[in-house]
Amino acid sequence: MEIQLENVENPICKGINLRVKSGEMLVIAGRTGVGKTTLLNIIAGLTPYKGRILFNGKPIDHLPPEKRQVGYMFQNQLLFPHMSVWENVAFPLKAKGLKGEVLKRRVKEALELMGISELSDRYPSTLSGGEAQRVALARTIATMPKLLLLDEPFSKVDLGTAKRLRLHLKRIQRQMGITTLFVTHNLQEAFEMGDRIALMEEGRIQQIGTPEELLFSPANHSVSSYFGNPNIFCCSGQKGLPFGLAQADLGSFSLIVPWSGKRILKVAFFPWNVYLSQDPPPGPNVNRFKGKIKEVEKVGALIKAKVQIGEDFITVELEDSTLKQMDLREEKEVYVIIPLRWIKTFEAEDGV
Repeated sequence: MEIQLENVENPICKGINLRVKSGEMLVIAGRTGVGKTTLLNIIAGLTPYKGRILFNGKPIDHLPPEKRQVGYMFQNQLLFPHMSVWENVAFPLKAKGLKGEVLKRRVKEALELMGISELSDRYPSTLSGGEAQRVALARTIATMPKLLLLDEPFSKVDLGTAKRLRLHLKRIQRQMGITTLFVTHNLQEAFEMGDRIALMEEGRIQQIGTPEELLFSPANHSVSSYFGNPNIFCCSGQKGLPFGLAQADLGSFSLIVPWSGKRILKVAFFPWNVYLSQDPPPGPNVNRFKGKIKEVEKVGALIKAKVQIGEDFITVELEDSTLKQMDLREEKEVYVIIPLRWIKTFEAEDGV
């Protein structure tokens, strides 16, 4: 379902114009308090607004929330403690009047889709944070909404669990082909989840585009400052390879990168997508280098390390526990791994 907002506003959101493609995962990103949740509430019909909202070209402003065919997973999504997992997932379906075999089938499908069939008889108090979020998602998608609204759904779980849930959700969203708006303040989450990203600041959308467009061509200072300090290198030469890949020469090292056939101008990857190893990594020697740690800085619960490869430096972001396990310190030699799937390229419009 295609979604369109025309001059939508209220006291928080200002002049929102937005088109979401059918089947798209659009991430609404921005710092806390910029109006992201309010925008979801407007689309769901939960808060007053001016302007027009259209679903597949038809205005829905007159429709109450229950008629908008929207599945909404709130940030503080609570499960009913006195109900089993099966009963929690069945609850919104029963509210819509489903019963008998149809009800059982829909609950079964939702549980299977989220990979939690074995939890059906358990109660919320016995679930881990990740399991509870899967149940909440199953309950949301069981109603088969035309539009899925997710408000920071993984903010309450640990980093490892959040990463696994993101991968699972993206796979399901692709499989179902459901149009989805995903709210987050987490930059890493935005880049991993979004087909496109809409960055909000002070109630306004500052820029909408693919992750690459926002990264390499920020519309203003608000956008560029939000992305912090990614590793960005100018490409001095390239060699086309099979399977939509190219070798990009970046100074002291070369990377295998995704390639559409055009001239590569810049290559970027974020600090949290770089891995370090004390030992030579197994597998093919692709995007793996020997480097030396030159700086280590603690930033909150994370560690930022500057690693030298030849004459160049890259920034790596690690959890504090990783630093201690690997005994990382200045002047220590390490192996650097930059996974192909997290590399972004900026290519010239005029081809090679």
